[in-house]
Amino acid sequence: MKTMDPQKILTGPCTYESLTPCDLSTCTKEQILKYFENSYSLNESIFTVIASEKAFYTCPDRLRLPLIFYYGHTAVVYMNKLLLAGLIKERINLEFETMFETGVDEMSWDDTENYRMGGSFKWPSLDKVVEFRAQVRQIVRRVIQETPLEIPVTQESQWWAVFMGMDHERIHIETSSVLIRQLPIHMVHRPMGWTIAPKLHGDGVNKNVLVQVNETDVSVGKPRDFPTYGWDNEYPEINKKVPAFEASAHLITNKQFLHFVNTDGYKNKQWWSKEGWQWCEYRNTRHPAFWVCEEGCISNVGGTLSGHSHCKPVNNNQQDTENQSNGNLSNGVIGQENGNTEQLQEKYRLRIICDEIDMPWDWPVVVNYHEANAYCNWLGQGYRLMTEAEHHAIRDPEPSSSEGASAEFSLSPEKNKKYNINMQYGTSTPVNMHPPTEGGFYDVFGNVWEWTEDHFNGLPGYQTHAYYDDFSTPTFDGRHNVIMGGSWVSTGSQAARFGRYAFRRHFYQHAGFRIARTLDDSQDPPVALMPIINTEDQEITIKLADVDAHMTPSTNTQLQQEKAVYLCRQLLMEFNTQGDNYFQTLSSACLETMQRHGSEFNKALDIGCGCGSMTFELSNHFQKIIGTDICGQFIDAAEKLRQNGCLSYHQTCDDSPIAKQPKLNCNSHTNGDTHMVQAKVACKFDQTKIGFKQFTWLPNELADFDLVIQRSLHRVQNKKAWLLRLGDIIVPTGLVIIVCTDDWTERDIMPTVNGRLKLVETTKMQYKEDGEEKSALLTAWKKA
Repeated sequence: MKTMDPQKILTGPCTYESLTPCDLSTCTKEQILKYFENSYSLNESIFTVIASEKAFYTCPDRLRLPLIFYYGHTAVVYMNKLLLAGLIKERINLEFETMFETGVDEMSWDDTENYRMGGSFKWPSLDKVVEFRAQVRQIVRRVIQETPLEIPVTQESQWWAVFMGMDHERIHIETSSVLIRQLPIHMVHRPMGWTIAPKLHGDGVNKNVLVQVNETDVSVGKPRDFPTYGWDNEYPEINKKVPAFEASAHLITNKQFLHFVNTDGYKNKQWWSKEGWQWCEYRNTRHPAFWVCEEGCISNVGGTLSGHSHCKPVNNNQQDTENQSNGNLSNGVIGQENGNTEQLQEKYRLRIICDEIDMPWDWPVVVNYHEANAYCNWLGQGYRLMTEAEHHAIRDPEPSSSEGASAEFSLSPEKNKKYNINMQYGTSTPVNMHPPTEGGFYDVFGNVWEWTEDHFNGLPGYQTHAYYDDFSTPTFDGRHNVIMGGSWVSTGSQAARFGRYAFRRHFYQHAGFRIARTLDDSQDPPVALMPIINTEDQEITIKLADVDAHMTPSTNTQLQQEKAVYLCRQLLMEFNTQGDNYFQTLSSACLETMQRHGSEFNKALDIGCGCGSMTFELSNHFQKIIGTDICGQFIDAAEKLRQNGCLSYHQTCDDSPIAKQPKLNCNSHTNGDTHMVQAKVACKFDQTKIGFKQFTWLPNELADFDLVIQRSLHRVQNKKAWLLRLGDIIVPTGLVIIVCTDDWTERDIMPTVNGRLKLVETTKMQYKEDGEEKSALLTAWKKA
């Protein structure tokens, strides 16, 4: 394989050193520019470990895109956010800004590979993507240099978009590094300046003792005016009570986890949750993903790498010849001799980013949630993972957030040296290498992330940000667990006091765990769980006396629309009511407004299309129409109606959230507490002219519409986010029609769309609903 010159992919200097974040109450343009350059260069420099261009077009993970996507993706996000903020007016390459905009987020480990993973999808050349990144770099530089800066930078500032782009870039430094770690070893090399940590520190770790923490109160979250950049899920600040507990002083090491492996932990169903065992069997997993054995285990790579094994017999030419003693194998949290260490060293090696090395037994083990949970069950005696609130409790006493920037350790280079963060090393470090907290806990920040028992959710009072409305909300589903503390490659808000992140339980990150247990069995740990929509007998993997007391609905209010009862209500409202005419009246009103303003009838977009009844009606007047909705089950129903013209479903007859049961306009039969009903599209339509897509934002692929109807404001969480792009996606003669709500009229809409759209007409539309006369305010807008 031809070796690639690493300088080829750089649009600036190569660096593996991270700067500290900006203090938003005092920062200057020079500091912001320097931090941007560092963010951009750090991300590009991660890719210098890739040995050839060919590797950019391979899929290190079967449910992730090729690396070329992630190389180009972060530049697109800068463009998107700067446009939303009004800091730039034009795109530079719509093809790239569409292709590299959206990644993939699998729902399960056994999902189908994305169509962009195969060889039939044509990605642009690496040279072209490097050129695009260079152009974006110049644009962001110019924005920083030419935009007036008002201090402090707040969430309402246009500058927030600049910091959002930088921190998003830093997140992808980490996620890309995990993917690179999954590449076949011959596709990577160790570049100059990449530092591998020692395998052993001092006399090594022979015991991992339990440290007690008394009952305490902790602060979780961040004040909205705190002077560092933060993601929406970090706000606001709340207080939590933490009952007394004990936790391991160190993260669980490779040495400790080995005993679980050697006692057939991966073959014993009793240690695993139901979900975890299904994952384990599907993957045929025998040991942690980055451990390398000589038994030919199939890796999780995809596309053209499918079937590759990291676990082949070791090539002696690649062996790390450093010979170190690693102490005794630890069973659980107390050091006990078990087996011959030299024999264990011979069986397993460790894959790091750009090398395979002899197993560093004192480094923290890297596993997913399922493996960490199984280890706790194997230990028994009430052991579990930490909770988010407990993670705060094991930290050193933290200054009050009211003290401002001085309360954030990530702004202090000296404090950062206490932890393995900010790429000080290109690997994990021994778990005893950095100093402990006052309470005796090591690696509270850095080294590897810590899996917790908490389901990821917004904090009470959670709000999305209009520039990135769906950054967190799709993960508030009960299927993502919180990770805390950051890793060796974490920078920016990830390596900070307030960072809260999450991944699906089967997902691999540079993440490990420490074990904990509550001291008083009569008290539950302070864990936050979430009910999973449409799931009966939800599996709870932590032992609790009162599960319901820990269940909190998702702060993603849009997710509630995925409940089956809401689909029933939507289908009844759109297709099976007598006398109601909202959708027909709105359709006619939109067409008449277009005629009055001389618009063309080529292409239309129906935002908030529900199950598609109005989209079908409008399709007879346009060459092409797309219906979009935030609700996946609505879109699924619309697509079935598009294909078949009808859809059978159950109408519930209990005290469900369907407040009023509309009269049916078709024959139905009763079965217990339900009616079997058929929804049928009333008009004739050409299915080739209609498309339905679920979107949680308005992506760049939506463009050049003659008509855009925005009728979802009453159902979305952040109205501003769903208005900002409307002016960008219509043709010069196009029309935007916004259906107002009681709390959002044209006066409320105007400040958001000002400079992008101009109001040309308001109309009060009369219609019937449940036999009653009602009205809605329609506003028509053109490009400003």
